[in-house]
Amino acid sequence: MRLDIEEIIAEDKDRLFAAAFSICKDKYDAEEAVQETFIKYYTTVKQYENEDHIRAWLIKVVINKSKDMVGSFWRRNKMTWEDYMSQLPFAEPEDSRLFEAVMELPEKYRVVIHLFYYEEYSIREIAKILNRQEGTVKSQLSRGRGLLKQTLKGEWEDE
Repeated sequence: MRLDIEEIIAEDKDRLFAAAFSICKDKYDAEEAVQETFIKYYTTVKQYENEDHIRAWLIKVVINKSKDMVGSFWRRNKMTWEDYMSQLPFAEPEDSRLFEAVMELPEKYRVVIHLFYYEEYSIREIAKILNRQEGTVKSQLSRGRGLLKQTLKGEWEDE
């Protein structure tokens, strides 16, 4: 099974960007990772089992592309995540602080939390996407939640 590239772009560009940005913390690198992911999809002749398989493959590719960019020497047109965050419209001030706290997490927790809460993947699906054991994903999710709770506890108790 294959979907039309225009359909994939229209439906998945925002969620792929969010996943890439959670790793890169850079708007331009995240955009480039998404672009390269779409190019790879377009040029790959692979057949997929279903739409969920396509979307899991896209997430895995964008994560790997983003990690490559973070590790690369040349990172052009940098925009700090603080600058990017100031451009995001948050409905509530707490949403802004939660986003900031998630972005401060180490990458291994940040990615798992993003995939679980924002992309709504199951632990089993996250394990497949990241090529990790389910127990590792559960542990990273638990530790990430703990770090978020610790970070936000004092701030949210005051309200």
